[in-house]
Amino acid sequence: MYSKKIVIRYEADIVDKPVVYSLVKDFDLAFNIMRARVSPRREGLVVLDLSGKKRNFDRAIRYLKDLGLNVEPLSKSVTQNVDKCVHCGACLAFCSTGALYIDKKTMKVLFDPEKCNGCGLCVNGCPARAMEINLL
Repeated sequence: MYSKKIVIRYEADIVDKPVVYSLVKDFDLAFNIMRARVSPRREGLVVLDLSGKKRNFDRAIRYLKDLGLNVEPLSKSVTQNVDKCVHCGACLAFCSTGALYIDKKTMKVLFDPEKCNGCGLCVNGCPARAMEINLL
């Protein structure tokens, strides 16, 4: 079973299409809506936790992109605001993937978005509010 959190950004003209329904019916994927902003005649976004067979997941992502949707992993939406970061290391206790780590030479907290799973625990754990989820 493959599972991944994704952010789907869409233009106003796609709101009336049953996109999530197609992910279930046509690609046999299970989903959990983590966040959504859907309004008639407006652009918006949906954050989904998708799971199913990897092959079906890959086909579904191609389908979404063919519809003209912007699809990216949720981890790409988590960022470190280096101007706010005081490098205290509090966020490290919340990061189970190793995306946040201390550079031994500079003793600064660094962020590797490729390792991030987008859980957002670091956002709540950062006293300086240097970790951010940029969904909009």
